Amino acid sequence: MSKNNNQATGDDKLELIQNSLSKTERFIEDNKKSVSIIIGAIILIIVGYMSYQKFYVTPLEQKAQDEMFMAQNYFAMDSFKIALEGDGNSVSGFLQISEDYSITKTGSLAHYYAGICYLNLGEFDKAIAELESFDAGDEMITTMAIAAIGDANVEKGNVKDAISYFKKASERKTNEFLTPVFLMKLGLAYENLGQKDEAIKTYETIKTEFPKSNEARKIEKYITRLKI
Repeated sequence: MSKNNNQATGDDKLELIQNSLSKTERFIEDNKKSVSIIIGAIILIIVGYMSYQKFYVTPLEQKAQDEMFMAQNYFAMDSFKIALEGDGNSVSGFLQISEDYSITKTGSLAHYYAGICYLNLGEFDKAIAELESFDAGDEMITTMAIAAIGDANVEKGNVKDAISYFKKASERKTNEFLTPVFLMKLGLAYENLGQKDEAIKTYETIKTEFPKSNEARKIEKYITRLKI
């Protein structure tokens, strides 16, 4: 291609860009009022959201945490019914907190605690419902909630369903402390269903991948027992 042709092509592109810019400028000029309204609305939404978070959600979050503290104390003492329902006086239970502060992270966390309370009180369907309602964005507690749903299913006799939850929990954000616990639950669930090969495979994962865990210290006897 000749130099003149290259120059012509370059000029054509430049003209196309200029025309495009002109059209954009004309559009903005012709719709100046509409564009200003749209930009103003976006700014208003952003400012409104920030104000909502600062002046409403943040104080509400603090209030929820204050009420949660007392319920957590009862939970730590294994007083699960009081932790769940409150004492009828000054202490709100996890159920009330999850309802009153549903838009806060603490309100969502109350669902997790309520689920564990129900699990310890033997009300497994309610435990599952509460645990499934938990959604506070905390990766570790979310994983623990998944495993707890597995526990509830084991108690209900739904071992096959429990396996799916234990497996999911053991595959999420693996760590030396929790993952071996979930794998142990998974292996025992496989044993419960008579799936020895899957159980051995799970126990050997604990042995090889988490050798320093508490579960690894006793896992050899589980493997040996199944192989014999």
